[in-house]
Amino acid sequence: MSPSETFREVMAGVCTPVSVITALDGGRPHGTTVSAFASLSMAPPMVLVSLDRGSDLLAVVRATGRFGVNVLSRSQHALASAFARKGADKFDGVPWTLDCGVPRIEGAPGWLACEVTRLVPGGDHVVAMGTVVEAETRPADPLTYHSRTFGTHTPLPAR
Repeated sequence: MSPSETFREVMAGVCTPVSVITALDGGRPHGTTVSAFASLSMAPPMVLVSLDRGSDLLAVVRATGRFGVNVLSRSQHALASAFARKGADKFDGVPWTLDCGVPRIEGAPGWLACEVTRLVPGGDHVVAMGTVVEAETRPADPLTYHSRTFGTHTPLPAR
């Protein structure tokens, strides 16, 4: 296996959260599914998300300086698949509201509205660092991605 193929296999073995990153272009919502999303700082609260260099969403994030993070639950795996594909109709039939200037998907248990702090090139992606300006959460089993499949977290038995 080449180093690139080995890297791809190593990363497939890393369990990641699944989120839909959103932005608003005029009145039109944009969104894409990502698994490269993480907390960056607690003071101030910041996150980072990796977006494909050629994505329409990245162009909107650059232009508006804002993005939303909709952290998905295990029951939203079909939504994750729908937002992972290409196309302008991803929001068709998806209930959403405008919150802090970005689309918020109804039912997502985790919500962050962010202002872009910095965009950092990284290979074929750009890392968007954002300061959290609004956050909300409710209990739900998380949607995760591991070994190229969706799943959820299973707690270990107490010792």
